[in-house]
Amino acid sequence: MEEIHTTRSELLVRKRQIELAEQGRDLLKKKRDALLIEFMSIMDLALQASEKLQKVATEASYALAVAKAVDGVVNLKSAALATRGEVTIDISGSYIMGVPVPEVERKTVSRSALTRGYSITGVSSRIDEVAERFEVEVSTIIEIAAVETKLRRLGAEIQKTRRRVNALDYVVIPNLAEQVKFIQMALDERAREDLFRLKKVKKALETKKKEQVKKIEKVPAIAAS
Repeated sequence: MEEIHTTRSELLVRKRQIELAEQGRDLLKKKRDALLIEFMSIMDLALQASEKLQKVATEASYALAVAKAVDGVVNLKSAALATRGEVTIDISGSYIMGVPVPEVERKTVSRSALTRGYSITGVSSRIDEVAERFEVEVSTIIEIAAVETKLRRLGAEIQKTRRRVNALDYVVIPNLAEQVKFIQMALDERAREDLFRLKKVKKALETKKKEQVKKIEKVPAIAAS
């Protein structure tokens, strides 16, 4: 145990520290619970986005397989090489219970056949459908990536908050309580010692007083003789 001054002022300081630690623990618990609620709501969005991604990925793969079978791999590669484009996203920040999380505002990924880069007369409607399906898949991937990033941030903060609560519950507060107990025991022992000394002093004074009374009583008896 660290060196502790066994004084009443130190006892009051330690008790105050326990009160502050308990208040901090309670606030952290409230924050953890609020983050868990937010985490579960975002988890629902992530599950929905994941199901959507599986669906659109299956549809895109099916459209690609049909186009390969009917139009051939060469035509698909030619259309893919002719296609040019980029995905633009805007990333900003927001806060959830003081936790910074990214907000992704995606621009539209879906394009019309005229803006994909290949000649509309040189490809079939099946290849157009492949492009459309994969554009939807890219949009969904961006959407789920943003949601999963929020989940990771919130999950990390929940773990951090839980560790701080556990540290207060199982280390800080118990240590302070032991220190309070130690100081209180030392003060009680000191009080008992002081009381014992006072009793000894009182007894000594009473004994001395009795001796003085006896001396005074003996003086008249000697004078009379």
